[in-house]
Amino acid sequence: MNARDVIKRPVITEQSTDLLADKKYTFDVDVRANKTEIKQAVETIFSVKVDKVNTLNRKGKFKRMGRHGGYTARKKRAIVTLTSESKEIDFFDGE
Repeated sequence: MNARDVIKRPVITEQSTDLLADKKYTFDVDVRANKTEIKQAVETIFSVKVDKVNTLNRKGKFKRMGRHGGYTARKKRAIVTLTSESKEIDFFDGE
């Protein structure tokens, strides 16, 4: 899997913004990716050293459309902790 296929997008929420002070970054990742692949992808894309990766599997929600029902797609989220000597990742620099 390519590094850009593993990391889909950064998550910018109030809670994830508070984690930035501790060098913890939140990403939506591919549901088939494991922690090792996520670590390698972040190190490749952003040129930083990753200390730890925590993942959350999120179930799809049940949604109805008239009398038909189904589930939305499941998602996986990763919280990546950088080492203390790593530089910060800047999401808002326009790259």
